[in-house]
Amino acid sequence: MKHTLTPQRYLILLAVILTASFGDTLLSHGMKQVGPVSGHNLGLLLIALKNPWVIAGILLLIGFFASYLTALSWADLTFVLPSTSFSYVIVALLSKFWLHETIRSTAG
Repeated sequence: MKHTLTPQRYLILLAVILTASFGDTLLSHGMKQVGPVSGHNLGLLLIALKNPWVIAGILLLIGFFASYLTALSWADLTFVLPSTSFSYVIVALLSKFWLHETIRSTAG
């Protein structure tokens, strides 16, 4: 599939990157407040839907899905997926500096 990157399409790719990164980070923050969920306390998932961080994360991930579908409508997956991989760097930075998580190298 031939694609031309217009400024609007760059903005769609940026939306994919930012909504995925911030949505995942907000979900993580909210679920840490809710607590561990296991097979015998699945009711916590319903309680999680009342947490404002979880709600915000879900809304951003809906935005991610819409922008991702939009990008896939004009470009191949082999273009969209690598071009949005910078979101992993953003998640790592948000996790370290906002969630205060430790980042470890898995390279051995």
